[in-house]
Amino acid sequence: MKEYEIRPQAIFDEYLQLAALDVQTYFAEVDREPINCPACGSLGNPSFQKSSFDYALCPQCLTLFVTPRPKAEAFSRYYTEAPSVEFWATTFYRVTAEARREKIWKPKAQMVYDALQQYDALHHTVIDIGGGYGIFAEEMSALIQNPVTVIEPSPKLAEACRSRKLAVVEKFLESIEEEDLPDGPKAFVSFELFEHLHNPTAFLKSLKHLMHPGDLFTLTTLSGSGVDIQVLWQDSKSIAPPHHLNFFNPHSIQMLLQKIGFEVLSVSTPGKLDIDILVNNQSKIKDRFWRTFLMQADTSTKSKWQNLIAASGWSSHMMVSCRCL
Repeated sequence: MKEYEIRPQAIFDEYLQLAALDVQTYFAEVDREPINCPACGSLGNPSFQKSSFDYALCPQCLTLFVTPRPKAEAFSRYYTEAPSVEFWATTFYRVTAEARREKIWKPKAQMVYDALQQYDALHHTVIDIGGGYGIFAEEMSALIQNPVTVIEPSPKLAEACRSRKLAVVEKFLESIEEEDLPDGPKAFVSFELFEHLHNPTAFLKSLKHLMHPGDLFTLTTLSGSGVDIQVLWQDSKSIAPPHHLNFFNPHSIQMLLQKIGFEVLSVSTPGKLDIDILVNNQSKIKDRFWRTFLMQADTSTKSKWQNLIAASGWSSHMMVSCRCL
């Protein structure tokens, strides 16, 4: 898989430009509050500033996070009305929908199916938190018997899911009540959402309140220890405020989940794009080794390195499965 197949450069750059404008509209005059590390609670060390958002690195667990952080109300307003969010929900998704279906959502649906099978949970109802355009829910519905329910607070995206005949709860997770969801055992999933959360601990506590012992939760998120993020750091397009506030890693995400009371079943980094992202950003790379490697390594060698990065836990794409105790 290549980055341009799921994130065409021109349209992705346009999205980032709109987001930069939205920072001024929705966050310039908003009060901000300092926070400690969202994983372990330690005081972070200032690392860099990007688009007027300050990032700190936890000296204990190496989680990268935004602090001080605008209040939650600003993010709620942003995600329901901002032009960049609408652009992502309409133009970006429309242009990339089928490519992302084949390259991302079908493989993810198969991975979730395999996890459900592994943990004897194929009869669980799948609840997709932040279901976006609904493509994963469609693909998952083709593999299991129970209908998939989508939780999606964005009006544009919720309507897109309804147009696909999906069951939708148009709320933020923190506002969901148990009666909003189907009865019976559940398997919650969340893709590329955790890095956006204003308060990951509150999110997990709200989720656990909706779960019963044996219910599953599978999430994917960005790992701040991933190769492409580590090499590019503040120049990484993945570090894109106001969207991405939290960059956990395989160690720190386990700490947080266990602290909330989940049993962590697996943590992996099945990424495919780290090396390709570095190839596409060579002009921003200062490290001599990576500049030399990217210039001289052939396609086969780069592929071997990508496989090693993923298998050894150093990709920036992280997947976690856990169970409610």
